[in-house]
Amino acid sequence: MNILVKSCAFGLVRSNVIARSVATSLINKSEFDNLHHPEGREPSIPPYVERQGESSDLKRARLVYQSRKRGMLENGLVLSTFAKKYLDTFDDEELKLYDRLINLPSNDWDLFYWAIGVKPTPPEFDNEIMNLLKKHVKNEDRQSRIVQPDL
Repeated sequence: MNILVKSCAFGLVRSNVIARSVATSLINKSEFDNLHHPEGREPSIPPYVERQGESSDLKRARLVYQSRKRGMLENGLVLSTFAKKYLDTFDDEELKLYDRLINLPSNDWDLFYWAIGVKPTPPEFDNEIMNLLKKHVKNEDRQSRIVQPDL
């Protein structure tokens, strides 16, 4: 029985190695040469289009999701905790300002630097929501924000 187990295990490992070598040998490197984007020719980010006719509840749900899924951990933590704390209290105009704040800038690092005060906030984003976000980032009540809040 022991010999049978060893031979079965060897057969699985061996077939796995064969499968890997076959899969990698089929990739043609020239197919991926066009993925390099020369300086100044990066793919463009689609422009932000404000959603019309969206209910407040649907907008809140979308903004909660977008606050959590930022692509960079720092903004995911900052914006998800901010959304959990404030989104339910926002009126339609404040929701619109927050929507623009997190969706119009094409670079999440800019948003992060504005919030922590490293870069000056551009006039189009310098409003009461950004001021509230800056206050939230200061974390004066010293809350633990190492994970995103539960949904």
